[in-house]
Amino acid sequence: MDFAPTEEQRAARELAAEIFGDLSTHERLSALGTGTDAELWKALCAAGLPAAVEEIGLVGLVLLLEEQGRTTAQVPLAVTCAYGVLPVAVHGTAEQRDRLLPALREGTAVATGAFGSGVATARRTAHGWRLSGTFPAVPWLRAATHVLVPADVLVWAHEAGAGHEAEAAQGAEAGPAASAGLRAEPRCFLVDVHAAGTEADKTEADKTEGGGTEDNRTEAAGAEADGTAADGDGAALVESVETTAPWAAGRLTLDGVPAELLGGEGTHADVLGRARTAFAGLQAGVCRGSLDRVVHHTAVREQFGRPLSTHQGVLMRAADAHMDTEAIRVTAYEAAWRYDQGLPAATHALTTAWWACEAGKRVVHSGQHLHGGIGADVEHPVHRHFLWGRQLDAYLGPAPGLLAELGDELTGVAG
Repeated sequence: MDFAPTEEQRAARELAAEIFGDLSTHERLSALGTGTDAELWKALCAAGLPAAVEEIGLVGLVLLLEEQGRTTAQVPLAVTCAYGVLPVAVHGTAEQRDRLLPALREGTAVATGAFGSGVATARRTAHGWRLSGTFPAVPWLRAATHVLVPADVLVWAHEAGAGHEAEAAQGAEAGPAASAGLRAEPRCFLVDVHAAGTEADKTEADKTEGGGTEDNRTEAAGAEADGTAADGDGAALVESVETTAPWAAGRLTLDGVPAELLGGEGTHADVLGRARTAFAGLQAGVCRGSLDRVVHHTAVREQFGRPLSTHQGVLMRAADAHMDTEAIRVTAYEAAWRYDQGLPAATHALTTAWWACEAGKRVVHSGQHLHGGIGADVEHPVHRHFLWGRQLDAYLGPAPGLLAELGDELTGVAG
C-alpha cells in the first residue's frame, strides 16, 4: 500500500488546486448563489481534468475532490467522474466508451447518479429497457445530461452473471419469480434525460456546456444511439430541489424512459463503492478547508489578551478535528488505491464512507464552534463547509446504516 501520488496524480492535483483557488473564491461563491459555476466547470474541462481521471484513477479523483472540497466549488466534478467517466470506462462496451466518453471528457455531457434514495423498476421490451421510478433528490441533476440509475432485474439463478437478464421486477413481483428459479439482482442503467426531448424554464445559473438547468422537463421519447427506444413515449421530469449544500439537485421522475444497460453482474456494487470513496475524498477536502479557516481565525482572534489558539480547550478541539480529517483522508486513499489495484475494496469503501459521515460532521461542527458567533454568519465563508459537511453526511449515510452494511459484508466474508 503506497499513498504517494504518481507524478501524473500530483500534477493533476496541483492544477486543480490552482484553478479552484483562482475561481472558487468567497466573492464569486457569494455572487453565484446556489447554481452551478459554469465558468469554473469550463475551466476544469479545458484543463482536461475530468478526462485525466481515466489515467490517474480513483486515487487521482480523490485528490482532485479534496481540492474541490477545500473551496466548496459548485461544479459537478464528483458526479460526472464517479457516475459517468469511471463507470463507462470500466464497465462500458467498446461502443459505449466510443460514444459516451468524448463528451464526458470535454464537459459537454454531465453525468450524475440516482443512488442513495428512491426506487426504479426496469422493464424489458422488444426495443430495449424502460425505466420507471422517482428519486427525490439527485445531486447536480439540474446540470446533468445523463443519469446512472440503479434498478433490480430478474435473472435465472443458474445463469446469473452470464448476461441473461429476464424481465425486471421489484418488491412483490420478485417473490413469486424467485420461487420459479429467478432472482433479483441490481443493475445499472444509463438514461439520457435530454434524448429527443424538450426543455423549459432554463436558468443561467445552472447552465453548463451541453448540460441541463432547473425545472427542465424532458420528453425522453425516440431512439437512443443504441436503439433502446420506440414502443410508446417515455417521460423524464426534472424538478428543482434545494438541498443543504448548493448541489443543483433535482427530483427525478421516470415514466417508461428508454435506458441502456451499463455493465452486468457486480457493476452496481463497484460503482457504489467507488462513488462512496470519491465522495469521502470530497468530505476530506471540506473538513480540511474548515480546519484551515479555524487555524487562521484562532491565530489572529484574541481573548483575554492572547490568541485563541493558545487556549488548551481550543488546541484540543482543533487537534481532534485534525485527527478526524486525517482518518477520512487516509481511509479514502486506501479504498481508492485498492480499487485502482483491482483488489477487494467493498469493506474499505464502507469504512471511509462511515468516517466521512461520523467524523465529517464532528469536524464541521468544530469549525463552527471555534469561530464563535462568526461561524453563524452566512457572510463568513466557514458556513459553507458546515453546509457541505452535513450534506455529505446525509448523502453518504446515515452512519449507523453504513456500519450495519459493513457488518453484513464482513459476516459474509467470514462465512
